Amino acid sequence: MTLALEINNLHVTAPGQPSDAGIVRGVSLALAAGQRLTILGESGSGKSILAQAIMGTLPTGMQTRGQVAVWGQPVVGPHAAAKAQPPLWGRQLAMLPQEPWLALNPTMRTHTQVAEVAHFVKDQTWPSARQTADQALAQLQLQHAARKYPHQVSGGMAQRVSFAATCAAEAQLLIADEPTKGLDAALRDQVADLLAAHVPTENATHAALITITHDVALAHRLGGTVAIMLDGQVIEHGPAPEVLVRPQHAYSQALVQADPAHWRGLLQPVAAAAAPVVLAQGLAKSFGAERLFSNVDLSIAQGEIVAVTGPSGCGKTTLGHILLGVAQPDAGVVSRPPGTPPHAFQKLYQDPPAAFAPSRTLRQCLHDLITRHRRSWADATELMRELKLGPELLERLPDQVSGGELQRFALLRVLLLQPRFIFADEPTSRLDPLIQKTTIALLCASAAAHRFGVILVTHDAAVAAHAAHRAEHIRFGAQSPAMAAA
Repeated sequence: MTLALEINNLHVTAPGQPSDAGIVRGVSLALAAGQRLTILGESGSGKSILAQAIMGTLPTGMQTRGQVAVWGQPVVGPHAAAKAQPPLWGRQLAMLPQEPWLALNPTMRTHTQVAEVAHFVKDQTWPSARQTADQALAQLQLQHAARKYPHQVSGGMAQRVSFAATCAAEAQLLIADEPTKGLDAALRDQVADLLAAHVPTENATHAALITITHDVALAHRLGGTVAIMLDGQVIEHGPAPEVLVRPQHAYSQALVQADPAHWRGLLQPVAAAAAPVVLAQGLAKSFGAERLFSNVDLSIAQGEIVAVTGPSGCGKTTLGHILLGVAQPDAGVVSRPPGTPPHAFQKLYQDPPAAFAPSRTLRQCLHDLITRHRRSWADATELMRELKLGPELLERLPDQVSGGELQRFALLRVLLLQPRFIFADEPTSRLDPLIQKTTIALLCASAAAHRFGVILVTHDAAVAAHAAHRAEHIRFGAQSPAMAAA
C-alpha cells in the first residue's frame, strides 16, 4: 500500500509556547493513495496549522517536532532536507488556502490565473492551457468572470476561482482548506463532487485528498475517513459513516448535532414602534452593462435582523456598501437618522484579514480602537470571554490565529463601537457549528439589547430562517419580495 501522507507524533508550537502546549499536539495520521480524509474541528483546533506544516508554509517562528512524509519523502523531522516541500509543490502536493484573496494575483485576470497553472505546472501549450481554464471556470459557473480581476468578483466567486487554479495543477495530494465557505448549498455540493473526483476510486494509485472543514454536510458528502480535532489533538478518527452518524466523543457528538436547523429561541421580537436605523428606497446598481439589482426597497428597524440571501455575485455585498454609505447607487436613496456618527455604521467582513493590519498584534489593534473611541478594556475582556477568545491570542499577529478566531475578533471590535447598524457579510461562514451558534446568539442578543439593526448576508437557508426576523432574496438584476423567517 502506497502512503500519500504519513504523520507521526507531530507537534507545532508558536513562539513562546512550551513544547507540551502547542497548537498541534501529538497528531499521528496516515492516508493511503486512493483515500479521502476530512478533518473536522472548531476554529483554533489546529486544522489549518496542521495543513501548513504538511505544506511547509507555517508562519515565521513556529516550530515543529515529529515526522511527516509525503509520498514516502520526509518533509518534517530529522530525516527531512531543509525546505523539502517546495520541490513537491504543484505536481505532487498542492493546497487550496482558506483565504482566496491571499492566493490570487490582484493584477491578473481570473482566466489567466487558471491557465498559467496548467501551462507552467502541467506543461500544457498555451492554447491547451486556455482551454483547460475555460472548462474549469465553466464547471464552477464562472464563465462571466473570466476577464475580471479578483477585486471585481465576490468572495464566493473568488473562492471558486482559487479552487479552479489549484485543481488545474492536478497535484497527486490535494489539501483543501475550507473549500466551500461562503457557498450556497448547491455550489457546496458541486465543489464537493469536484473534490471527490480528484480521488475517483480507492484504486487510484497517485491521488489522495485532505479536506479541512467545519461543514458536517461536506464531510458527509465526501465520505472516506474523518478525523475530528480539538485543542490541537485528534480526538476521534474513523470511517465517515461511523464518526458522523455514531460519534463516540462528547465533543464530536456536540459538533455533529450543532446544525443551524436545530437553532431555536435566538431572536427577541422587534417592537412595533421601533424606528428605522436605515431606510432604502428604489435602489439600483450596475457595473458597466451588468445590472446587479434594481427597485430595491428595504427598511431595517432598531433591534431587527434582516437576512439577505442570493447567489454569489448578485450584489449582496454591494447592497450592504450602499447602506453603509461607502458606495453610491445608480438610482434610489438611503436615509439614516439625523446626527448618526460615521462609526455607528459598521461592517463585519466576509474575509477578516481585510479588516486587520497584518503587522500589528491583536492587542495593538484593540488598543488603537479603545484609545480612539474611549472604550474600556473591561468591556473588551468581557466580550472576549463571551466570544470564547483566550487572552493568549492578543499577543499574536492576525496571520497567527485561525480564520474563525480572527472573525470573532472582528465582531469584538464592532460591538465595542456600540453600533446602530451592522452589515454582517457572511460573518460565520468560516466558523464551526458550535462557535457559529455562539457568535450568532451574541449578535442577536446584542442587537436586541442595544437596539442596533443588522443586515445578515448568508448562503445558509437555516441561518436565515432561525437567526433573522425576515429575509430578502436577491436575484441577478432584481429583488424578490420579502420572505418571512421560518
